[in-house]
Amino acid sequence: MNILLLGSGGREHTLAWKLAQSPNLSKLYVAPGNAGTASIAENVAIAGDDFPALKEFALKNAIEMVVVGPEDPLVKGVHDFFLADEKLKNITVIGPEKLAATLEGSKEFAKAFMMRHNIPTAAYQSFTATTLEEGYQFLESLQPPYVLKADGLAAGKGVLILNELAEAKSQLREMLLDAKFGKASTTVVIEEFLDGIESSCFVLTDGTHYKILPQAKDYKRIGEGDTGLNTGGMGAVSPVPFADGEYLQKVEERIVKPTVAGLKKDNIPYQGFIFIGLIKIGDDPKVIEYNVRMGDPETEVVIPRLKNDLVSLFKAVGTGTLDTIDLEIDKRVAATVMTVSGGYPEAYEKGKEISGLEKVSDSLVFHAGTTLKDEAVLTNGGRVIAVTSFGKNISEALDNSYANVEKIDFEGKYYRKDLGFDL
Repeated sequence: MNILLLGSGGREHTLAWKLAQSPNLSKLYVAPGNAGTASIAENVAIAGDDFPALKEFALKNAIEMVVVGPEDPLVKGVHDFFLADEKLKNITVIGPEKLAATLEGSKEFAKAFMMRHNIPTAAYQSFTATTLEEGYQFLESLQPPYVLKADGLAAGKGVLILNELAEAKSQLREMLLDAKFGKASTTVVIEEFLDGIESSCFVLTDGTHYKILPQAKDYKRIGEGDTGLNTGGMGAVSPVPFADGEYLQKVEERIVKPTVAGLKKDNIPYQGFIFIGLIKIGDDPKVIEYNVRMGDPETEVVIPRLKNDLVSLFKAVGTGTLDTIDLEIDKRVAATVMTVSGGYPEAYEKGKEISGLEKVSDSLVFHAGTTLKDEAVLTNGGRVIAVTSFGKNISEALDNSYANVEKIDFEGKYYRKDLGFDL
């Protein structure tokens, strides 16, 4: 089978690494890919939202499956584009159609979906520029901290958690009137703050059946002790110690089942991954958000623990036969540490040469923001290299990753040294 994988980050390198192990794979292409995917697949210089170029490439290279890594092409309707084209409609697309992708593309849509299907989540209200005064009043009715979320996609940076009422009002005004996050903050969702510990639940569904992948926990803040600005993720561990059998049963019964059933009831076709951001309040799970693809860097710990053939799993998604497959999960703990460019998540420089990759042993190296230039691997993003290791517990897995992170070097390299501190 010829497969085209869309994306260029650590998530996509991890998926490519897993797909490349399959005996069912003939040829793997990644568009646009990175320096890591270049070593196991053929990179193609096409953007994930350049639909005409994707069509031309898919037909020319007899592509039978398209796996969509990031959210942007899904929210823009790449799956719908393939379905609507007579020559492309028989190609399996792993990733939901545009309407379903609105679960990630609009916080307001997602919250309304959860309320409709009695899925536990924080109380909320939505506001626009014309209802700014009502937004102020709603903030006054809440206890701090205050949670403001840009309704649309803001590259993981559209959520503000603020302790002062005056600052919350000021930021709400900036988001709605000054377009702080561009079009993403045309509508702002304000919700009650939930105080608990977070984890990520990943579900693969064919629209009727589902499989729950290993739980993971990521670390979003740039600073140690979970301080500083939000990032795309500084590392992750799987499994999650506090997500035990009883808790996971609640997650499945109260959240996963009603989510999959709710999509079907609302006539929202869905084939692909559902990422459910969870928070544990006491002993009970609530949903913080949905994403319509795998998380990054959680993919770097979840996919390595999956023993199944990934191509076979994706085929079952396409044929609606996911119920015929039993998941096999590696019992060991996996931990990934993300190295990032100096200055990230604010301004940072690209094009720094990376050295020491060949010295890494007994760990997996996944490229997040890299590119090749004359055989040299250069930084090409804020998050640069993820190092994933196994261990019999979290500290052993993290120790292995940290030891190998030390062997990798580039100008301005930074990583968090306290992952797992809260576990």
